[in-house]
Amino acid sequence: MEEKKTAPQAESAAKRGAYASILAAAALWGMIGLWNRNLMAGGFTPTDIVVVRNFGGMLLLALVFAVRDRSVFRVRREHLKYFFGTGVVSVLLFTVCYFSCQRICSLAAASILLYTAPSFVVVLSAVLWHEPVTRRKLLALALTLAGCALVCGVFAGDLTVTAGGVLLGLGSGFFYALYSVFGRYALAHYGPMTVTVWTFLFAGPASLVLLRPERMAAALGSPRQWLLSLGLVAFSTAAPYLLYTRGLSKVESGRASIVASLEPVAATLVGALAFGEAIGPVTLAGILCVLAGVYILR
Repeated sequence: MEEKKTAPQAESAAKRGAYASILAAAALWGMIGLWNRNLMAGGFTPTDIVVVRNFGGMLLLALVFAVRDRSVFRVRREHLKYFFGTGVVSVLLFTVCYFSCQRICSLAAASILLYTAPSFVVVLSAVLWHEPVTRRKLLALALTLAGCALVCGVFAGDLTVTAGGVLLGLGSGFFYALYSVFGRYALAHYGPMTVTVWTFLFAGPASLVLLRPERMAAALGSPRQWLLSLGLVAFSTAAPYLLYTRGLSKVESGRASIVASLEPVAATLVGALAFGEAIGPVTLAGILCVLAGVYILR
């Protein structure tokens, strides 16, 4: 007969599953360049992509759960503030800040400023929920931040910044971090599926302020663009947010955010495999730093 798992064994298995979900989410987010590059080559702008991600994510999640489980749509009015936080304050504002930063700074600078997010999460989690700031967590944070800097090419002479760009970049990291904060409050009352669906029920309509109908219609003029948009929405938007939120429900916010720093590593591998980008010694060192940071949090 199969032995029943003890409570500690079950808890350990649940935590391993949560970390696996976060790592899978990071890998899927890292694939976003696969869709974005092809979409922009077909006429999309970065703000068009924000609209497609958020509004398309809302439509896909609403359709799936309208068929699968309508209970996710039932929430209490007093809890809507949490979803406004995850959807508008985090998902929408971080993308607006990030793309705005990219316009006036180098891509390397914008990327590394975005990945200050785990630092914000660790600090906010310590203040709000008294999560311990351990030596292991600080070491993991330092390794992943250094690794992201190496992977993003910060030390390759590609760093161009302005004061306004730094503020926008730090804003992108801060708002990105707030998903883990607002998400944790929401997860105290609802399951991961409900939190993700309602995040996009807020983020989708809010993103329409960026919509330029004529430009969008022209950009979506071919079946290939529609298929790429569907790939972006399904595989690099809806699925990773569902996975990350599931992991966040079982793992400390600070740890979850640090583990999600695997995203630029995944993006680098996608660039190498799909676009033939070279991975030099510096990039490889960055990948190893990120992997080491994630490993010591196991």
